[in-house]
Order: sequence, then structure tokens, then C-alpha cells
Amino acid sequence: MTMNDVVTDLSDGRIGDVTFMSSSPFEVHQILLKMNDVPKHPVSGHLFLPSNTDDVLACVVACHGSLGWRAHHLDHINYWLEAGIAVFRLDCFESRNVQSIVTDQMMVTHAMMLSDAFAALDLLKTHPRIDGERIAVAGWSLGGTVSLYSAWLPIIEALSLENNSFAAHLPIYPAAHMRPEIQRWSDSPILVLHGDSDDYTPLKFVTDFMEITRPHGVNIDVHIYQNAHHSFDSAEPVIWAQDAIRLDHRTVTIDKKGDLWAEAEPGLILPLNEPAERLAAFHYAKNIGAHFGGEPEARKHSLKLGTDFLLKVL
Repeated sequence: MTMNDVVTDLSDGRIGDVTFMSSSPFEVHQILLKMNDVPKHPVSGHLFLPSNTDDVLACVVACHGSLGWRAHHLDHINYWLEAGIAVFRLDCFESRNVQSIVTDQMMVTHAMMLSDAFAALDLLKTHPRIDGERIAVAGWSLGGTVSLYSAWLPIIEALSLENNSFAAHLPIYPAAHMRPEIQRWSDSPILVLHGDSDDYTPLKFVTDFMEITRPHGVNIDVHIYQNAHHSFDSAEPVIWAQDAIRLDHRTVTIDKKGDLWAEAEPGLILPLNEPAERLAAFHYAKNIGAHFGGEPEARKHSLKLGTDFLLKVL
């Protein structure tokens, strides 16, 4: 299957809805060990090409957060398009008849979105207007997690048909809580944008992740916004979402066998491979409530910084 086989509307030569085949592994465990048992199904996306050029283009695969596509995500996309970068917007929720997972976190998982992202990458490499060596991945929150861990080589090797990797990664306030025991990473540059007041996906996970992975050659940096909460790049006021399932201080180990688990308390290990196990962990942790909302200076700066990063590395 190539891009020319699946684009359903490119009548104006610039934009088109795309349907392609992906899958829905529940967790990274399934990605690493059970992908042959995970059925394929259609998912959708939307390809945007800048209108001011006919050149072969760099491209960003864009991944939404737990509330789906929001206005501030589209603001970033518009900046990228105006800079001459194509964008492939994944519709991971719409493809699975889901609107939001803020209070659930199980109907669509980062593993499912990782599957979509790599299926899109393989597909975009066949498009005549896209330079297959200049495809980045960016995402917000849940999508930021996708953007970050798509640099882990075991995931690349499990999900890409050709072992294709992204040329750059732009995770925006990701959940960086997973700790693989196997430290094998792409050498593509990673820039994380995060707020120091984020109590939904705390910044400490990112700074600890950097400390662990940089000795293994990971090319990662973070820009920290002061007094900025989750969704600092939105234009909406800060609110308290009392039902949002947030992270606390606990990390998730991905061990060398491909199993996921967390140490809930010293000596108490909670397995996290399957839906029932994750649900039990949610009930045990009872981590509910977080702030969301914009910070004007951080919003303005991040729109430009993210675009400048993509232009530099692509």
C-alpha cells in the first residue's frame, strides 16, 4: 500500500483525508511481544501541504492529547504549515469512536497511538511530495508520550515495517514515566517543552528521563516554562479538573523481558501489561485531579520555539 492508494480527497492538491491500516495494542508489552496477535483495522488522518510551494517537503506527524484535537494544537500546526512544513494530523480517537480519555486513560492508549504513528510514517515515506528522510513526530500530553517513546529502538523495530525512524521528536508536556531497562535509542534530536508547575504529567519525569538516557547517547533537551501548567500553550484560563487521572511520583519499568510493572510501595509490585492490571493500579493509586490552562508568554514562545526546532533539524 502506498500513499497514492489511500488518499481519498486531494482535489485541490494540498489537503486530503487519509485512511490506512493500523492496530490497537493495549500496552508496550503487546508491541514488543504480541504484535502478530493484534488485528489490523482502519484508522484515519489528514494530510496538510503548504499552499505556497510545490517542493518536496519535510513533514510532521502530529499526535493529539487526552482530550483529542484542541485549538492550541492547531495553532502549532498552522505555524508549521506557514514555515513550509507538511503536517499529517492523526485522528486516533475518531478512528476508535472515542472523544476523550482524561477520566479513563484506557479506551485509547499511547501504545495504540504509537502504532498509528509508525503506520503513518511508513505510509508517508511513499508520498511523492514528502521527503521520507525528513519526517518528524510531535505531540501534546498523551501524544507527547508517543513523540518521546517513538525514539526507543525496540518500539521502532516492532512497529515499522522497514525499521523507519523519525528524524526528530517534539514532545510537548509528555508523560515521561516509563523506564526501559534496555537502553537503545534513536540518535534523532528530541526537544521537550514542559511547564514547571505541571501536576498532570510532572516535569520531574522528564528531567529524570534525560539524566538516565543521555549517557546512552540520547540527543535530548528540554525547555522549561516557569509558572506554567499542563496545556500552557493554550489560550484558555487555568482550571482544576477534579476527575483527571494524573501521574504521581511512581515510574513504570519496561523490563528486559518486555513486561511492564510499577513498584507501588517498597516490595509491592503491580503488573501493568493488561487492561485489568492497569485498572487495578488506577484504583490503588487514586491519583485524581490536575490543573490545565495557558500561560501567555509560554504559549507565544513555544509556538515559535517548536517551529524553529523543526526547521533547524529537518
